[in-house]
Amino acid sequence: MARRCELTGKGPMSGNNVSHAKNRTRRRFLPNLNELTLHSDALGRAFKLRISSAALRTVDHRGGLDAFLAKAKDTDLSDTALKIKKDIAKAQATA
Repeated sequence: MARRCELTGKGPMSGNNVSHAKNRTRRRFLPNLNELTLHSDALGRAFKLRISSAALRTVDHRGGLDAFLAKAKDTDLSDTALKIKKDIAKAQATA
């Protein structure tokens, strides 16, 4: 399973461990991913997604999963999130 947020596309970054003697060794900074169930109001069902804590705060700030996906760029979303976004748009268009 990829270590990538399904909503924001945030993934691992690289950097250095720096010792007291300033020796540098390469390391990876992994995103804080959590597997959560988010509810869509337009579709009336829940989706299990693996998202970062920063993405969860943004979803809450924007007013839920539907509002977040409406503003999200398609390039940042995973395949499952993109399918959810299209289903929500279709449901809102018919309503």
